[in-house]
Amino acid sequence: MRALKANWLMRSAFRHIMALVTLMAMPGLARAQQGGGKVAAQKEHPKPFTALSTSALSLRDSIVALARAQVGKRYVLGGETPSRGFDCSGLVQYVTAALHIDLPRTARLQARTGDAIPADTSRLLPGDVLTFGRGKSASHVGIYVGDGRFVHASTSAGRVIETKLLRTPKRAIMPWRGARRLDLSSHTVSDTLELR
Repeated sequence: MRALKANWLMRSAFRHIMALVTLMAMPGLARAQQGGGKVAAQKEHPKPFTALSTSALSLRDSIVALARAQVGKRYVLGGETPSRGFDCSGLVQYVTAALHIDLPRTARLQARTGDAIPADTSRLLPGDVLTFGRGKSASHVGIYVGDGRFVHASTSAGRVIETKLLRTPKRAIMPWRGARRLDLSSHTVSDTLELR
């Protein structure tokens, strides 16, 4: 059942991205639908994402869909692909790399990438990289998917899971430190989705 759900989510994410690519390739189409049917010639290229543009939100939706598609994959220390398995930072890097967003490989370095967001659920956006850990540096990361939930490769569960962000503190649960907001301004919808 989980494999079917994961496959459906992956296909859904791919279809979503391809639909956006098609719309961006035909910018006059949207204007024609709003303005009475005339498709004007369009010479300018699609604009890059801005922080809260519709395109950036669509990219965030794609990050979420790709992360959710990995739920159920096994946890493997050093793992960075669905076929081999994932560790926490391998999962985050895999999902972002599929959308041409470059992140370093380790949780410690990923926790320094992008803009810092405090540990406040009201300030999170889907696609933010969550950071966890004890002491001075982060030792675990995950992807915020909205509604107070996140996807991460869990050592205790032995697989990639989706769970609540705010949980009862336990010894095996790392404290939530905050989040990192990735800069999506240099990415366009026409960026190609690459899955290994």
